[in-house]
Formats: sequence, C-alpha cells, structure tokens
Amino acid sequence: MVACTACGTKNRVPVAAQGHPRCASCKQALPWLVDAGDRTFDEAVDTSLLVVLDLWAPWCGPCRMIAPILEKVATEYAGRVKVVKVNVDDNPDVSYQFKVQSIPLVVLLKDGKSVETLMGAQSPQAYRQKIDAALG
Repeated sequence: MVACTACGTKNRVPVAAQGHPRCASCKQALPWLVDAGDRTFDEAVDTSLLVVLDLWAPWCGPCRMIAPILEKVATEYAGRVKVVKVNVDDNPDVSYQFKVQSIPLVVLLKDGKSVETLMGAQSPQAYRQKIDAALG
C-alpha cells in the first residue's frame, strides 16, 4: 500500500502493470517501488518507464543506507521511474543474470537493457544525476 503524496489516499501498487500507477482518488502519479524475485523479475521490469534496479541483501549496511534514497527517488520521479528491489541472497537467478559480485549494485534499465551501473553506496545527487541522464 502506498499513500498518495497529493491526497493521502492509500493505494495498492502492483508489481507489474501497463503504464504507471495512479491514485484511485485524485489520479496523481504514485511512487512505484516493488520487491521482485526470480519468478517475478521479468514482469516487474517489463515497463516503458526507466527501471532503477536495486540488488541488495538485508545484512548489507550500505544497502540499508541507500534504501531511503531509492524510496525518495521513487517519490520524486513518480510516473517516470520504477524502483525494483531484488534480494540477492534469495534470488540467485537474477544475481547471476547481472553478474553480482558486490552489493549494493544499482542498475538502470531502459526497455529491458542496462544503460548505467552504480556500484557501492552513492550520494543522492549521484543517483539523481544518472537517472536524469537516462531519462534525458
């Protein structure tokens, strides 16, 4: 459930959908932040929006450090970006697909193809700069 930043209405946000999620009440674009795994990954990244893929693990301190940054990104770029989080410990197929050797690893995907990779914890400005460039 995601609360709309404009009107406060709580909305269900699906892992996969056509377009992007909007508030049921005021139609404002909603932040799209979802968890995906080996079985749901393909449908989670099947979108026309820029996907910010967060490959992380619960025991990873830097991963926990960037989580609020990526949540803020989902809110700031609502309607233009989808943040997909994948726990690498629980999803070896996705980890193998992206050749994960260290985490956190953030990959920007456009039309299913990697356009940028950010390794390690970065500043909020670094994420915004790369996202803006990919959206540009």
